[in-house]
Amino acid sequence: MKKHILIVDDDTSMVKAIARYLSMQGYDITACEEYDKANKVLQEKPIDLALIDLKLNSHNGLELIRKIKQLELHTKSIIMTGHASIDTAIQAIKEGAFHYLTKPFELIDLFNLTQRALDYSKVEAENQLLKTQLETQRSLYKLIGSSEAMQEVSSLIKRVASTDSTVLILGESGTGKELVAQAIHNESKRTNGPMISVNCAAIPNELLESEMFGHTKGAFTGAQSNRRGRFEMASGGTIFLDEIGDMPPQLQVKLLRVLQEKRIEPLGSGRSIEIDVRILAATNKDLEESVKLGTFREDLYYRLNVIPIQIPALRDRPEDIPQLMDYFFEHFRNEYGNSKPELTPDAKQAFFEYSWPGNVRELENCIERLMILYPGQPIDSSHLPFHHNLDNSKVNLPKVHIPEEGISLKNIVDNFENELILRALERTSGNKNKAASLLKLNRTTLVEKIKKRRLQASSRFFE
Repeated sequence: MKKHILIVDDDTSMVKAIARYLSMQGYDITACEEYDKANKVLQEKPIDLALIDLKLNSHNGLELIRKIKQLELHTKSIIMTGHASIDTAIQAIKEGAFHYLTKPFELIDLFNLTQRALDYSKVEAENQLLKTQLETQRSLYKLIGSSEAMQEVSSLIKRVASTDSTVLILGESGTGKELVAQAIHNESKRTNGPMISVNCAAIPNELLESEMFGHTKGAFTGAQSNRRGRFEMASGGTIFLDEIGDMPPQLQVKLLRVLQEKRIEPLGSGRSIEIDVRILAATNKDLEESVKLGTFREDLYYRLNVIPIQIPALRDRPEDIPQLMDYFFEHFRNEYGNSKPELTPDAKQAFFEYSWPGNVRELENCIERLMILYPGQPIDSSHLPFHHNLDNSKVNLPKVHIPEEGISLKNIVDNFENELILRALERTSGNKNKAASLLKLNRTTLVEKIKKRRLQASSRFFE
C-alpha cells in the first residue's frame, strides 16, 4: 500500500516541486497551502507523513504538529523552514516533529529524510505489535494445567484456531477467558494481524457504539474529528468482545447485522465499510437464561454460540493448583528478586480447602502478596489472605456412581475413611498426634486404624 504524504506550504512553486518529485518516488500526495485545509485533511484521511512549513501565513507550522498530537494520530512530521535556528529545531522536536529541514534544500535530502521518518514509523508499529505479543505470551501461564478439563480446553483451542468460526468463551471471572481468546488468535492464520479487545461492561452504553463502529466528525457532541472504531481497527485480525452479556439491547441488534453482513456503519456516516474480522466473545453470564429473561437476543446468541468453550473454575480442577503455585512463585521471584516463602503442610493444605471464588486471578494475587510480605519466611494458614474464609467443617464427598446392580456401602465408607486418614497424616508430615487431633480421634484409635489397614502417608501432595 502506498504511503500518503501531506505537504503544507504557502509557497505554491515549492509545493508543486515537492509534490511532483515525491509522486515520482511512488508516494500518494495531498498538497495544501493553508493551515485550515491541512487541519481538515488530517481529520478526514490517514496521513503517514506531513511535510510542514514553519511559517504559514497567519499560522505557525508548530500549531499543526500540536494538532497531530492532540488528535492522537500516528502521523510523523518534518518541519521545513527558511528561518533555521537551534531553538527552532529543538522546539519542533519537542512538539513532536521527527526532524527538520533548512530551506533551500536538495530534493534528494528531502527524499532521504522522508524515508527515514517512514521507516521509523514502521519500526515503531512493529515494536508495539511485538510488545503486545510478548505481554500476551507472558500472561498465558493462566492456561497452565494438566487436569482433564484444561486439556480439553487446550484441545478445543487447537481445533478451532485454524478456522474463522465465531467462538463463545464461557466461564467465571478470573478463569482466563481473554487469555483463551488470545491463544486462539495466536494459533490462527490471523496471528500477524491485530487482536483488538472491547470490554462491553466497562464502556458506558452511550459510548460503546462509537467505540465499536467509529464515528464521523460532528456525529454527536464532542465528536471533533473522524474516529475509527474497534471493528475497523481489527481488520485482518480478531476482535474480542468481552462481557458480551452486558451489551445493551439496541447494540445487540447492530452487532447481529454486522455478523450477518460483515459490514459496519460509523455513527453519523451514510456509508458502510466492509470488514474482514474474526469475532470471539466471552461472558461470565448464563446467556441461555438471559435469553429466557429477554435481556439477550436469541438470534444473536445462536450467531455467537457457534463453538462454545467452557473454562473450568479453579475449584473444579484442584489438581492444577500446585503447578500454578509453582509458576506464580517463580514468576514473582523473578519480578521482585525475593525468596520463596516456606509453606507449612497446614498452609499447603489450605490452598486445596479454599474454594477460590476469584479463580486463577485470586490465586495469582495471593502468591504475589506472600512473595512481597513474607519472602523466605515460614508461613502457615493464618498468614494466607483467605484464612478467615476457610470452612473447616466442610467435607467434599466423592462423586460415586451407583449402578443398577448396586454397590457396597461399607467399601465406599472404608475407602473414604482411609483417604481422610492419609490426608491428615500428609498434612501433619506423619505426626500421628496432630493427625488424630485434626480427625477428632484418640491417638490410640488412629494408630489402631493405621495398623489394621496398613496405611502409610505418602508424598502424593506437594512433592
